[in-house]
Amino acid sequence: MNNLKANKRETKSTGQNNQLRAKGLIPAILYGGKVENEKISIEKKQLKSFLESESFLSTVIELDIEGKKEKVIPRDISYHVTSDEPLHIDFMRVVSGSKIIIEIPVVFKNQEKSPGLKRGGVLNIVRRKVELKCPADKIPEKIIIDLDGSDIGTSIKISSVKLEEDVTPTISDRDFVIATVAAPTVVKEPEKPAAEGEAVEGAEGETAAAEGGEAAPQAKEGEQAKKDEKSKDAGAEKKPAEKKAADKKTPEKK
Repeated sequence: MNNLKANKRETKSTGQNNQLRAKGLIPAILYGGKVENEKISIEKKQLKSFLESESFLSTVIELDIEGKKEKVIPRDISYHVTSDEPLHIDFMRVVSGSKIIIEIPVVFKNQEKSPGLKRGGVLNIVRRKVELKCPADKIPEKIIIDLDGSDIGTSIKISSVKLEEDVTPTISDRDFVIATVAAPTVVKEPEKPAAEGEAVEGAEGETAAAEGGEAAPQAKEGEQAKKDEKSKDAGAEKKPAEKKAADKKTPEKK
C-alpha cells in the first residue's frame, strides 16, 4: 500500500496557506466517517510521483498523521491556473463496509499479441476510465483489458471485464463499449508498374514527335530549292527573248 506522511496545520487564511506552500508544503483536508474534518499538510516532494500517476484519484493510501495512521483516498486536487502546481488536496477516509462511487483508469496489455493491430488495425479507446460502485476497502487500482487474440472488428465491452464481487459499473442499463479494434483509417494503394511503362512509352512518343517536327522544316527547305531552280530556268528563258528584242531595234538613219 502507498504511504504518505502528513502534519496537522492550524492555518485558516489564504495568506497562511501561501506561506505553507512557500515552504514546500501542500495544504489538505481529511474528511469522512463519523470523525470531524481534519486540516493537514503534506510535503510537495512526497506527492510528485503520486500526482504523475493517472490512478492517483483512485488509489487507497495509508496516511500517517504524526503517528496516527488512516486509510484514505484522494478525491480532488486544485492546481494553479498558470503554473499547474498543486494548491490543495481533499482526502476521504476509507470506512470499512461503506460503498463509494469512483472512476477507475483502464489499462491495455498484450497489444503486440493482437492480430488486428499487427495487420495495421487501430485501437479505438472509447472510455479511458470507468465509473464503478464498490466497497471502500475493495477499490481496484485499474481495469485491465487483455488484447491477446483481438482481431479487426473486435468490440470490447464491460461484460468482458472481470470485476471483483460487489464491484459494479454505475451504468447498469446497457453493456457499454470500452474499446474497439478498428480497420486502418488510411490504406496505402500499391504501386502500378504499368503506369511506369506507359510513362516511358509516352516519353518515347514525345521524342518521335519532336524528331518529326524537325524533319518538316527540312522538307520545306527542299521545296524552296526546287522553286529557286525554277526561278533560274525562267531567267534563262528570258535572256534569248531579250536578245531578239534588241535585234528588232530600228536601224539608225544614214
